[in-house]
Amino acid sequence: MVSILFQRSGPTDVEDSQYGYIPHEYVAIIFIVLFGISTILHIGQATYYRMWWLFPTACLCGIGELVGWSGRLWSSFSPSFSNPFMMQITTTIISPTPLIAVNFILLSWIVTRLGPCYSRLTPTWYTIIFVSCDIFALVVQGAGGGIASSSNTLSGANLGANIMLAGIVFQFVAIVTYSALAADVLRRYHKDLPVRPTQNDRGQMDGKLKTIIGALSFSTLVLFIRSIYRIIELAGGWNGRIIHTEVYFNVLDGGMVVLAIFTINFAHPGRLLGTQRDVYTEKTHSRGSSESHLNAAHGLA
Repeated sequence: MVSILFQRSGPTDVEDSQYGYIPHEYVAIIFIVLFGISTILHIGQATYYRMWWLFPTACLCGIGELVGWSGRLWSSFSPSFSNPFMMQITTTIISPTPLIAVNFILLSWIVTRLGPCYSRLTPTWYTIIFVSCDIFALVVQGAGGGIASSSNTLSGANLGANIMLAGIVFQFVAIVTYSALAADVLRRYHKDLPVRPTQNDRGQMDGKLKTIIGALSFSTLVLFIRSIYRIIELAGGWNGRIIHTEVYFNVLDGGMVVLAIFTINFAHPGRLLGTQRDVYTEKTHSRGSSESHLNAAHGLA
């Protein structure tokens, strides 16, 4: 079966390719290996730390990228075939969406640790709002990909591309809003400017928390770059210069997602923050200790 799928279709000119170029076989293999390693690590880490929510997020992203880059590997043998082309463009557009949800969820954990008084939203609302936005973007992109892949006409394919573009733009706006709110939390924490001054729930910024904040900042940055690239690519249409340039895709899509997904491997929340219950327990313990010291100080006075 594998030999049939990857059987070369014979001499093919670039003009016959669905891509406007012939994808390099070795590039596809490199990304398949990288995403395979990260996905296996994520499955192992999610199981070890019992963070089951990472399966439909980080692990799902890795599996989707494996499917997409397998499609590009198939296309390196048969660049004129439509099936692998549509398979790869749909899955590589959709797959990073679950990974973005990881950043959204971890921001709520960070807010809990630093102190909800410094945030305009409660930790729960970060998860509800932004994960809902992520799911909506995933559905829109999936619908667009389905329309594009099943269409037999250029107008239908363009309609699917435009729907995918709308989903990516919506997701981009969510990332920008999330980043602005996260930056506001950090600014208020460092300047000790709580949104709700009546609450006394300031947490401690330790080394592990600094590491996870730095990791999320980097992951958000590369996914931000990737979103801009995808918006420009799809806005240019199926015959645009951007979509017909392989190096742009390899670096600005594949490369950025690899950096983002491995960042979560290296700065894993299970190792740095523990489970969500650990986050709340530690925050409560820290708050209780601070209040005890404060009461003791008043007693001495």
